[in-house]
Order: sequence, then structure tokens, then C-alpha cells
Amino acid sequence: MRRFVAQLHARGLAPRSLASLLSAWRGLFRWLARHRGYKANPVEGVRSPKPAKRLPKALSVEQVQRLLQAAPGDAPLLARDRAMFELLYSSGLRLAELVALDAGDGRLDLREGEVTVTGKGSKTRTVPVGARARDALGAWIAVRAQVAAAEEKALFVGARGRRIAPGVVERQLRAWGARQGVQGKLHPHMLRHSFASHVLQSSQDLRAVQEMLGHASISTTQVYTHLDYQSLAKVYDAAHPRARKK
Repeated sequence: MRRFVAQLHARGLAPRSLASLLSAWRGLFRWLARHRGYKANPVEGVRSPKPAKRLPKALSVEQVQRLLQAAPGDAPLLARDRAMFELLYSSGLRLAELVALDAGDGRLDLREGEVTVTGKGSKTRTVPVGARARDALGAWIAVRAQVAAAEEKALFVGARGRRIAPGVVERQLRAWGARQGVQGKLHPHMLRHSFASHVLQSSQDLRAVQEMLGHASISTTQVYTHLDYQSLAKVYDAAHPRARKK
């Protein structure tokens, strides 16, 4: 069984596919043991190869600038979208943290330039809010009453005036990116990854990035050092006289 798994892997079958195949085989031999008298399951203890760890996808600085450089209109919902996307990138918030924000509860302090959110494990953290995000948030707060339902607490609301749903944020970001000419499938977490990658590239302070992202373990944050290495590798390949084959 191990030899067969190794042969399939050598032929290019992905680790996830091998894991599914092994699971099916285990189920088959359990059934044979129960109904046909098989005394052993030859698949027990056979493991599939570990899948390669996927690096989070991040936008380049130029792509973020293109995405956020100008609002495609001045309608209240467009002001909302710009404020959401600026805040996601400025402060590295998770999507759930963004939609959970309430208006007027003191957690978003534009004067001090900071926002307090509660993330995974009910852990609360306070992170900075940049000048561009503060401007965008101020513009949205000024017109929020035109959209929000009476007594609605949510900072960001949907077209019906209630707290915006995560799926709406995702759809709006994809539509916004298409209008701004940013290629690829965008999702809100990509702005968080971009925030972490860009801050780490500039500061080289892994602990600070860990605190701002709200990671419980530094090992979770270390994945962004690989993103930084990728960008350095591209510079090396383009600049070093003996990096490329002639």
C-alpha cells in the first residue's frame, strides 16, 4: 500500500487526492472485515504525503494604490465601500472584525487614529488607523444616516440599513477591484495579508505585526516572512547579473 501511494504521488497525484483515496480504501477494508471475515486492514497506518503549505495571497503596493487611489463615485454606499476597504488594509482587520464594528461605541477613535476589535478567542486588541482610512471613515460616517435603519448600531450597513453581511463585503470588493482595473480574484482577507506583508517589508518587526494581526503564536505570523522572501527573490532575479541564464 505504501509503495502504491508512493507511485501515485510520483505520477503527480496531489496529497489531498491521495488522502481521499486512502480514506476510501480504509472504509472498504473495514467493511470487508465486518462482512467478509478480513482479519486486518492493510491501509491502517498508511499516511498520505503532507500537502505543501500555501502562502497567503497578497497584493503588491502598486495594486493596493490602484485599488484605493480614487473612489468611483460619491454615492453613500460607495463611501461605505471605500471606508471598509481602506480600514481592512490600514489596520489588518479580519472580515468578521470589520462587520462587527458598531458606530458611536468609542471603539473607533478617529481623533486618536485607532480601532479596538475583538478577534479569535475573544481576544481584544487595539490597532492604528492610517490617515487615508480616517478620511474615508469620516466621509462614510457623515452620510451613514442616509442608509442606516433607525437605531441600527452597526458601523457598516447594507442597502436595507442593517448590519452588512460578510458576503456583501466580498462581492463589493470584487466589483470595486474590477472597476479599478485590479486583476485577479479579490477577497477581504487579501487586504489583511497585504497589510501584514507590506508592514513587515518596511519595518522587519515580526512581533509588531503579530500584535497588530492578533495572532496567538509568532509561528502564524512567520508565514509573511516567506512572502517577503518571494519579493526579494524577484528583485534578485531581475537585478543580479548572473541570476538568469542567457
